[in-house]
Amino acid sequence: MTASPISARVAGTTVVPILVAISLSHMMNDIMQSLLAAIYPLLKADFSLDYWQIGLMTMAFQCTASLLQPAVGMFTDRRPLPMSLPAGMGSTFLGLILLAFAPSYGMLLAGACLIGIGSAIFHPEASRVARLASGGRFGLAQSVFQVGGNFGQAIGPLLAAFIVVPFGRPSVAAFSVIALVGMATLSWVGRWYGAAMVASRKTAADRTLPLSRGRVVAALVVLALLMFSKNIYLASISSYYTFYLIETFGVSTQTSQVMLFLFLGAVAAGTVIGGPIGDRIGRVTVIWVSILGVLPFTLALPHANLFWSGVLTIPIGLILASAFPAIVVCAQELLPGRVGMVAGIFFGLSFGMGGIAAAMLGVFADARGIGTVYNICAFLPVTGVLAMFLPRAAARGA
Repeated sequence: MTASPISARVAGTTVVPILVAISLSHMMNDIMQSLLAAIYPLLKADFSLDYWQIGLMTMAFQCTASLLQPAVGMFTDRRPLPMSLPAGMGSTFLGLILLAFAPSYGMLLAGACLIGIGSAIFHPEASRVARLASGGRFGLAQSVFQVGGNFGQAIGPLLAAFIVVPFGRPSVAAFSVIALVGMATLSWVGRWYGAAMVASRKTAADRTLPLSRGRVVAALVVLALLMFSKNIYLASISSYYTFYLIETFGVSTQTSQVMLFLFLGAVAAGTVIGGPIGDRIGRVTVIWVSILGVLPFTLALPHANLFWSGVLTIPIGLILASAFPAIVVCAQELLPGRVGMVAGIFFGLSFGMGGIAAAMLGVFADARGIGTVYNICAFLPVTGVLAMFLPRAAARGA
């Protein structure tokens, strides 16, 4: 079953079945992970939580992932672990069970941490699989891989609205079936990955830096800051947008989650667009346009009515998300042969920083009101000007 895909990879062609499988696995992984934020209104009511406690749950999930992902990535750069992929999905499965039946807030935090551990294990190795199967079309492969996660994040709140809200928190356990399917899929991907790694050992990876060490470090710092600002804004939407809509416009929980789905669907579409465009016109150009270009829409959002709030979140999600594949592939090109470490940093540390920001935003929302959060976050895309410090030649890619 693996002979043909491996031969295709060695020949330099894109291995579509593996890219599709890893993208679908990413979708299943992020459906389960997005349930955490999607059921916040339920958890807030069931456990009488304050906003800072909601933010702490986001921080527990994202910081667990952020602390482990770079370590996992650096370790697997030296010693790949193909079968860690289904193991990571197993950790997410256990986290779901805790979220469904936790008797206390402390157990909810433990469930959030287990989901974070699953994310930490999954993303570095899955990103390496996508690059192995890319056939040199790195931006496209990263987009295909990442869009699965974005669709999962978009579908999660919708499933929560129509399954978890009507049937209660224990119905979260029903999503464990998705985890089992994901574990089976990733077991097959892991077998292909293991065989592909054996084949790739015939050619040693070139780790020569494309620029001086100082310029590489400076460029990576800029990319991390851009990813940080992007993820703070996304955290403000994913964690608090439903509360903002409920408090500001008096909509129902289901309506707020449907509107969150529209935003996350736009994020998925933007991810699909960003990678292939970056392959064609250059990744720095995509980063410039996607982060700085979203500024007019974010500035308008806090002042919009319900209808225009829904309309504005679509271009915000579409434009902002297009930067993600470009940033990751740009970093991978600046650090050749270190795919796992790059994935760990940009999937892990940046999301962890976003989690810390979510907790701080929760404290601020308790003190000043949820609307003030969006007035402050509206200015985050100004950081897009930092793209002027990125080296175009090294970041253009194939």
